[in-house]
Parts: sequence; C-alpha cells; structure tokens
Amino acid sequence: MKKIIRIFAILMLILSLLTGCWSRKELNELAIATALGIDKTEDGYLISIQILNPGELAGKSSSGRTEVVRFMKRGETVFEALRKISMDAPRKIYVAHLREVIFGEEIAKEGIGKALDFISRDHEMRTDFYITVAKGSTASDILNVQTALEKVPANKLFSALENSEKNWAATKSVKLDELINSIVSKGKEPVLTGIYVYNDPEAGSDIKNVQNVSPKTGLKIDSLAVFDNDKLIGWLNLDESKGFNYITDNVKSTVVKVPMEDGSISIETIRSKTKVKGKMVNGKPKINITINTEGNVGDVESKFDLSKPQNIDELNEKYQNDIKNKVETVIKKVQEDYQCDIFGFGEVIHRADPKAWKQLQKNWDEEFAELAVTVKVNADVRRLGTITESFQKEAEE
Repeated sequence: MKKIIRIFAILMLILSLLTGCWSRKELNELAIATALGIDKTEDGYLISIQILNPGELAGKSSSGRTEVVRFMKRGETVFEALRKISMDAPRKIYVAHLREVIFGEEIAKEGIGKALDFISRDHEMRTDFYITVAKGSTASDILNVQTALEKVPANKLFSALENSEKNWAATKSVKLDELINSIVSKGKEPVLTGIYVYNDPEAGSDIKNVQNVSPKTGLKIDSLAVFDNDKLIGWLNLDESKGFNYITDNVKSTVVKVPMEDGSISIETIRSKTKVKGKMVNGKPKINITINTEGNVGDVESKFDLSKPQNIDELNEKYQNDIKNKVETVIKKVQEDYQCDIFGFGEVIHRADPKAWKQLQKNWDEEFAELAVTVKVNADVRRLGTITESFQKEAEE
C-alpha cells in the first residue's frame, strides 16, 4: 500500500510540473503585427509595422477609430528599429501572424540580403507570409493606406495576391523559403510581385477614404520585379509577367485577348502545363519549352463564325501565337536587358548534364544571355459557351 501511495505522489508531482506554460503570452499583452515594411535610410533602416487594433475588430460597434495602427522607427539594423517601436507601442510586438513583408523600392535596388537575415533568423517569425516590393514608393507609404472591403490592409494584400495569381497570372506569390532558395541558387534568380499606391498616400490614411464607393487612394497588385541575387534591377510589364508564369508553369487561369479583323475574342485559359527540358548541343546549352494549354471562349466582339470547324482551327492558332509571343518576348527582354536567369534554365541544365553545368555556372549570366531557347505552344479551345453565334451578329443581319 505504501508503495502505491509513493508512486501516486510521484505521479502527482510530475503532473504539477507539466501544468501551465512557462513561455505563455496573454493576448492582452501582445500587439499583433500583420505587415512589416522595410525602407532604407542614410544610416540604416526605417521599419514600419502594421498593428491590429483589437478593440475595433472585436467590438460590436465601431468607435470611429481605425482597425490598424502603423508604427515607424529608425535604426542601424532591422532588429534595433523594430525593438525601438516598444517606446510607442503599449504592448510587445508579436510577429508570428505576419501576412506581408514589403520592401521599399530603394532598399530593394540596394539589396535585401541583410534585412532577410533578421527575417529568417527570428524564432517568432513563421514562413507563411508573402514578400513583395513597393513599386515606385516606400514600404511605409504602402502601410499607410486604408483599404476597402478588407478592414485589415495586410489581409487585403495577401488575398489579392493569391486571387490575382490564380485568375490573372501576371503576379506571383513568393514566401521566405522560396526567395532565399532563389537568391542562393546558381541557376535561378528571384522575382517578387510589386505593390503600388495610386493617388496620394497621405489621403489613403484617412478613414473617410474607404467610406467612399470609389476610394480616391488605394493599393494595387502590380507586375513582377526582376532581381539579380538580392538586388532589384528592373520590372516586367503585364504581358511579360504572364509570359514568365507560363514558362515557370505557374498559370492556373487567365484571359487571352485574341485580335480579329473586326474586333476580338477573349479566351479563358482553364488549364496550362509547361515542360522545360535542357540539353547540351555541340558544347552549348539549349532549352526546349513545351506549353500545353486549354481554354474556353469568354466573349466574342467580332463577326467571326465559331460554328465552322476551320474557323476554330484558326482561333486555336491565334490563341497559341499570343501565348508564344508573350513567352518569347519576356525571354528576349530578360536576356538583353537584365542578363539574369529568373526562369531557372540553369537548374534545368544542371539536372540534364551536371558535368557540363560545373563549367557553365562560373559564367552563367553570360551563357544565359546567349542561350538558345525553343518555344512550342499547343493551345486548344474546348468550349464556346452557351451560344455559338453572338446575338449582336443576328441583330445586325
């Protein structure tokens, strides 16, 4: 009996040690950060952080205050500037729920590697946030804008980036691990999606701005930023960004506008699959790209007769030529203007011929600029919609 009592006492002691959490943090002690902005100053960094206002988000009625608050501090390092915010914020900054990290365009041109060291090293940060670039502005300007529909601007940017990537194909969502892997890779350079403020950033901080049906100031997801290692060196336009995503097999859906003699036909791409193969030919690397895509007719602003099989063949040809043109245009631009392999062609050559790659990687930027790339597109229109001929054509006749 005594033995049983002794064992029970030991078990109770162990259970008492297991109860509770020594590192727990109460919600009312934390300032939950949703977005982090990093800009360059003459002597270091300007850090902007967007904090949730829990009283406005959780309350049944609004007091008229904003749902988020932006704090800013300067420091010689990112870590120092972030800690300085504690002089203004009444709670400890909690970064585990970040949705967006935004780099200002100036610091992106100078290099984001040092700032990324803190982001990747901090134990509180998860890696499920998106990293973007403020196009033509600072990150602090981006985080100073209220947004319509979404009360939390960081959530708006997060969701808009995912939505545009799935349905428009001119953007790309990039998380921390992918960005760092691209920076350290010898055969692939990074790209990040741009965000810009339209109209006056200062007016965007006024809550009255989002009370309008058409806010005068807001945030928009833009096209792709091209990086060489950790430095921003240029931008792709809308069509070039789509071409990039076709090459990297990142097109889930988009719209292709096919020009006709008397108007145009819009085709919704419903599926796309890209295969990129590399090989060495006479001591030179060569890339073959094959894109298989399918689409449905979305709208017809032309008298083009879709009931004729030969016309469908013509439409398919125009459809594939449009995609091929986007792909070849972005390859030519990046080879001529930037000489950095954002497509990962170097990694393809590495997988195809590791021995040859050992020599090529030493001067891959020069090799990439002269790289022979063949593009083949197979595009098929599968469905014409619920009508074959436009009612406008019948009305005109």
